[in-house]
Amino acid sequence: MSGNEARLEAISAVVNYKPISEPLSFAEVSTGELFAVNVFTTAEMKKRLPKPVYKSLMETIRQGKPLDTSTADIVAAAMKDWAIEKGATHYAHVFYPLTGLTAEKHDSFLTPNGDGSAIAEFSGNQLIQGEPDGSSFPTGGIRPTFEARGYTAWDVTSPAYILENPNGTTLCIPTAFVSWTGEALDKKTPVLRSMKALNEQAQRILRLFGHTDGAIVVPTAGSEQEYFLIDRHFYLARPDLVTAGRTLFGAKPPKGQEFDDHYFGAIPERVLACMLETERELYKLGVPVRTRHNEVAPSQYEMAPMHENANVSTDHQQLIMLKLKQVAQKYGLACLTHEKPFAGVNGSGKHLNYSFGNETVGNLLDPGDTPHENKRFLVFCAAVIRAVDKYAPLLRAVIASAGNDHRLGANEAPPAIISIFLGEQLTDIFEQIKAGGAKSSKPSGILNLGVDTLPPLPRHSGDRNRTSPFAFTGNKFEFRAVGSNQSIASPLMVLNTIIAESLDYIATRLEAAEDLDAAIEAVLKEIMEEHGRIIFNGDGYSEEWHREAEFERGLPNLRTAADALPVLGSEEVISLFEKYKVLSRREVLSRRDVKLEQYVMAIRVEARLMVRMGRTMIVPAAVRYLRELGETAVHLKSLNVPFDTTTASRVSECIKALQDCLDDMEKALGHESDDLEAEARYMRDTILPLMVSARAHADALELMVPDDLWPLPTYQEMLFIK
Repeated sequence: MSGNEARLEAISAVVNYKPISEPLSFAEVSTGELFAVNVFTTAEMKKRLPKPVYKSLMETIRQGKPLDTSTADIVAAAMKDWAIEKGATHYAHVFYPLTGLTAEKHDSFLTPNGDGSAIAEFSGNQLIQGEPDGSSFPTGGIRPTFEARGYTAWDVTSPAYILENPNGTTLCIPTAFVSWTGEALDKKTPVLRSMKALNEQAQRILRLFGHTDGAIVVPTAGSEQEYFLIDRHFYLARPDLVTAGRTLFGAKPPKGQEFDDHYFGAIPERVLACMLETERELYKLGVPVRTRHNEVAPSQYEMAPMHENANVSTDHQQLIMLKLKQVAQKYGLACLTHEKPFAGVNGSGKHLNYSFGNETVGNLLDPGDTPHENKRFLVFCAAVIRAVDKYAPLLRAVIASAGNDHRLGANEAPPAIISIFLGEQLTDIFEQIKAGGAKSSKPSGILNLGVDTLPPLPRHSGDRNRTSPFAFTGNKFEFRAVGSNQSIASPLMVLNTIIAESLDYIATRLEAAEDLDAAIEAVLKEIMEEHGRIIFNGDGYSEEWHREAEFERGLPNLRTAADALPVLGSEEVISLFEKYKVLSRREVLSRRDVKLEQYVMAIRVEARLMVRMGRTMIVPAAVRYLRELGETAVHLKSLNVPFDTTTASRVSECIKALQDCLDDMEKALGHESDDLEAEARYMRDTILPLMVSARAHADALELMVPDDLWPLPTYQEMLFIK
């Protein structure tokens, strides 16, 4: 299908849009009744399990006590009965390998009975452990390809759920994924280990403040998922979107996001219908999605859930991406979660809102009404400040990817320099601490809008800063640098671990003190003197900040993934993860190598695709136009009519320049190195510049070649035809 045909198909689809099925009715089932209807919740467990078994499971889920595997058969039987009542014929151990995607292995409940019939069986052993082939997942050298054995292990803290299909349902069991040697091959296992480390160190601080009940400290997370929706006809007519997730060619449209008229605008009917069904499906899976709105770029949107246990939130985030893509297809749309699918307009992030606390004391990052007097909050907040400054390169590395490189430091937040926004009130308090002691907190105040019929509004003590990679937003931190296509597991693992290290450092100092209050003041002052450089409340976009951060404050500016990823192999990082038993040396190095390999492969695939599209789609279209121009020139000459050859010359020059770039790129792609870091730098320094040059020439041709000859749907069509 040509670009012009795709445009006409898409226009027809929009003009003649009709719901693909009967409208969803929330009147039949209330939202409350719908929520978690397909989840094996604690309430469902309580109803179906013997009291001792239920109590044992709750102690594991809520208190972090070791799992009593002797109860597995009873739990498995109850889970199987519940799933079969929901129409399930199969169960699947769901896990999250280092691809960053969701993986699953399905097995049937049915077992032949020997007399020609079959019975449904599901044992405790089948619940606790599965054995998928581990040979074809990325392992970073932990497992050679010929060593295939891997195990999935039931994660009781993340509830099982039912996935529906028009032809049946499947019981899905969240699991960890490890090798035969017990090393983590997934993203879940390190998150759970890091949560344990954070709890252990946080308990030490809490005991100093008199909280001795041992209520488990749990990190909470909520991720704002940004994404694009475009008509599926356009998507299928763009090989770059289908294969690479982003457009490798595409001239800037006459209008982009300059007017900011899409931001929080009215949601188009087809898009809203898609959102509503996606939310309905997520409600059934117990995912507490709460917010939906138009984002800044045309055809860009956002969905955000409420905050949950970090491990459960990570699993739910994977379900959000899965359901967004599945439901979009039903409405003739394609969901794009790449960080930068369209050049020249805002890319997409996954703002990770992060906090931690327990059932006894609540949110440990809640400053209260007088934060300068809230020593417990100040200690935990200072631990975060120290952690982010000390391990800023690690935070940058863990969100580094080929896709996120196009977004970080571009025309949307945040820059690649890691800094913390604290806001006016907290910055003032910590500056007071640095100067000798905090005596006051700036008041929040009230906004009077000057209209009697409008109510006075509570005014926060500080503004927000959308250019900050790591911003305090009232009672949590928002890590804004995470890419929209990424799992939040690795950023959570790093945050938990580096904060655990800071809490360990602070607790060790305070536990040895005779005067706790004096020791707290001394530690807070020391942290501000050594790590206060990380606090920045200004414009993270500005050139002045980049100069100040790098040359005056000494903050690292790891501009690309090729710069950042080697940090994962540093002795400091390896020692950190080993000390808190989150990752072994081999596990750390495996993740560095996997991420480097993925970076190299992503750019290599894009470059190959660019060569193919350039030679088979763009150059032929431009040559056809050149031939038409030549035929027109001959015809006009026969009529003695002057013909301006300027356009033909420009088209010819662009064709040659593009072909030369493609030839150079194909030749450069022949380069190979066993050194992954060197290969990553080669991709950054050699292949990417060639891709930029090739795109510039192709985009120039797009602005000259007639619409009926151009082979690809344009930005104007993809972003504005809805």
